[in-house]
Amino acid sequence: MERRGRVEVVRLLLLVVVVSCLLLGPALAQVRHPLPVLWMMPVSSGSGGENLTAAVFPAVRLALQDLQKQLAPLGNYDIQLQLLDSQCDAAKSLKALFDALWVGPKFLLLFGGVCPSVTTLIARSLPALNLVQVSFAASPPSLSNRKWYGNLFSTAPSDRALNQATVKLLQRHRWSRVGVITQEGPRLSEMKRDLMRQLQKADVQVVSTESLSADVCSSLRKLKESDARIIIAQFEEDSVSEVFCCAYRLNLFGPQYQWLVVDGGSAGWKLGWQVSGCSVDSLLTAADGSIRLQTRRLSNTNTAGVSGRTPQDYQDSYLRELTKEESEVSPLHAFAYDAVWVAAKALSQVMEALKHRERYSVARNVSVSHEKSHKMLLEAGPVLFRNGERMTSIELVQLQDSSGVSVGEFNTSTQQLRLMNHLLKFKGPGPARDRTLVLEQWQHVGLLLYGVISSTAAVTIVITLTVLCFTVCSRKLRLLRWSGGSRDELLLLGILLSSSSVLVSGLDEALLSDLTYEILCSVRLWTLCVGHTVGFSVLFTKAWCVYSVCSVKQTPTRLQQNGLVMLWLILLDVCVLVSWQILDPLRRVELQQSLQSDSSGQDVIVRLSSERCSSINMELWLTAVYGYKGPLLGLGCFVAWSIRCVQVDHPAVSSKQLTLSMFAVTVFSVSGVSGSLLTSHNPPVQFCVVSSLVLCCNIFTLSCMFGPKFVYVCFHGSELQQPLELRAPEDEEDEQLRRLNLRLKSQTEQLDLEIETISLQLCEESESADCNLKLLNTTRGRNNAGEGRSVVSALICSEDTHSDRKPLSPDDINSPEHVRRRLSVQLPILHHSYMPVIGGVSASSSSLFGSREAFVHHELLTAIS
Repeated sequence: MERRGRVEVVRLLLLVVVVSCLLLGPALAQVRHPLPVLWMMPVSSGSGGENLTAAVFPAVRLALQDLQKQLAPLGNYDIQLQLLDSQCDAAKSLKALFDALWVGPKFLLLFGGVCPSVTTLIARSLPALNLVQVSFAASPPSLSNRKWYGNLFSTAPSDRALNQATVKLLQRHRWSRVGVITQEGPRLSEMKRDLMRQLQKADVQVVSTESLSADVCSSLRKLKESDARIIIAQFEEDSVSEVFCCAYRLNLFGPQYQWLVVDGGSAGWKLGWQVSGCSVDSLLTAADGSIRLQTRRLSNTNTAGVSGRTPQDYQDSYLRELTKEESEVSPLHAFAYDAVWVAAKALSQVMEALKHRERYSVARNVSVSHEKSHKMLLEAGPVLFRNGERMTSIELVQLQDSSGVSVGEFNTSTQQLRLMNHLLKFKGPGPARDRTLVLEQWQHVGLLLYGVISSTAAVTIVITLTVLCFTVCSRKLRLLRWSGGSRDELLLLGILLSSSSVLVSGLDEALLSDLTYEILCSVRLWTLCVGHTVGFSVLFTKAWCVYSVCSVKQTPTRLQQNGLVMLWLILLDVCVLVSWQILDPLRRVELQQSLQSDSSGQDVIVRLSSERCSSINMELWLTAVYGYKGPLLGLGCFVAWSIRCVQVDHPAVSSKQLTLSMFAVTVFSVSGVSGSLLTSHNPPVQFCVVSSLVLCCNIFTLSCMFGPKFVYVCFHGSELQQPLELRAPEDEEDEQLRRLNLRLKSQTEQLDLEIETISLQLCEESESADCNLKLLNTTRGRNNAGEGRSVVSALICSEDTHSDRKPLSPDDINSPEHVRRRLSVQLPILHHSYMPVIGGVSASSSSLFGSREAFVHHELLTAIS
């Protein structure tokens, strides 16, 4: 291989010498000043071992021939190229450069340089060597630093310009989310780093960055898993078939994806020329619609340049020369032709400037040094270059139906992108989206739903206020005194509070500020919880009083103490709510739910969002509230079930109504809590379910507890109400009866003392120890059980004492024994006959112990009311 390379180098040198002799022969009479230029070029560095120099040499030869035809001053100079094999090795290239500079002649310019590693090292050392390099290969983005690489110029657009065109295309279609896949290699890795910097500067999100490894499909699969829709691919031409074959297998094509292939070459796609495992049709299907960004080799105009050739004329001449050499077409041939002209123009301008200075300067006998020539050459650079890079166009070619169509170009000079939209074709209705379109949909209570529910709540509130007025007015009705009271008013207050909470539950959150929303959250919590507690405590207290009278047999004094239960329940609820409000107040919280696909649009998903009232330890506070209300509801149901069969002799009061109300409150409360938890992700449904249950519970309670009373008053109003002229006499009669009862009570006490005195006298006559003991029991029984039991005990005592005596004669009617017996029987009857107005039994009662049943009936009425 080394011998073959040497033979090729010798052949190239001979070609240069022969061509120079042929070109200089006809113009021997014209004096041409030689300009030595060092040409650094790898003789064989292609991936397949092809000779890059042989593919570029025809273009260089055409440029030299065209230069000889030019007039003065350009035709006065002869560019003499000396080939130097760089071997694409930085160390060997630097050593060969030093050897060439040492041997001479004095080279004015360094031409060529294809390998990036060699170009980077040589360009860094050019300032120290007082040399300028003109390259015809694309320079890496890292060489754009003019402070370090100020002596390097390239006639090929930089890879940085390709990245700039890519970013401009992304911005034009508003793509801000991309995936990048890059083939491993020095040049492409440098392009990738520069692309990442430019994407970051342009605010473009890179969701995934993959490298083409041995398994190309695994890299593309990672791009698909990251949901990358816009794919920027940077790879060599020989990897095109393999990449698009994997894209076809993974379904990474179609209207949802857009491929942007960034390649510095300009030969176009060659799909299917390498074995990839896919047919040509499959590759074309996967690559159809993809856009390739490439540098433009030749101008698309038919205008002749400074050489006198048109682009098409040059193309034909190059192909003829290439056919003679039997070499392959090089993508750099046009840039090499331009590089020769740039070097010649720059050197000729410098030499002419030097001649002018030597002729007309004061120190014309002093020659210009090589260092000054170098500086003057740099001054000519910016005329054709910007920051050492050639200003040209980047071409955008889209693959459409197996053929490439030019759809736009990017001008590196003006940094403007021009797209021909009428030529662009996309698989979908428009450009692909850079991500799955997520539509934010806020869930809030609709105006119609809120209107219906709030209207129902308003009607419930009006009905409750009407019932409250009816309850207050019914206190004046004698037969309904037992069916009303302050507890009914508290029950109606609880219904009002819970119904009012519905009105503030469905307001539109978007129209409320944060402060207003948080205040409404607290109002809703307080009205619902306190209303529920007040209503339940009233029903529970009523049911417990009935249960105590029927089952526990409590006295009226103990029954009055049961009213404190209602107060304790309300205070417990208030304490929990106050602690919640102070320690962890409710705040506005945004709730985002899972994504849902939208059937109306392709590649569109809907994200449902809502706002709700919540706190940091929401679950803890709810557990505390449910923890003490749940057992109370269970106890209330048990008590209500126990009194379901109790009969109360009142037309407007029934224990069955109380039982139904208690069970209804429990069922609706449990259903409301369950429905609220199950529908927390859907505020409209939650509002509808919870509000409906609250209002149904309130309406059912009103119907059960106050409906029969209202119906009774409507149908028996004439019996309950009296004329105004009769109310005053009745009131006077009631006052007289109360005074009579007081007088009878005092007389009863006096009779009790007389009875006790007579009983003591009778017992003293018996002179029996047993009678004293029974008399003591009689005295205690009077203190605990009442007057009737005293008399009975005295009677028993007397009978037991004189049981052994003989009965008195009928004539002795006024004997002490007969008097005692008459008193023991008549006095209790006389005592209780004066008590019907204050709750006693009538004189016609046949049972001495019937007063207990009368008190139970009175206590049942009091408990239910």
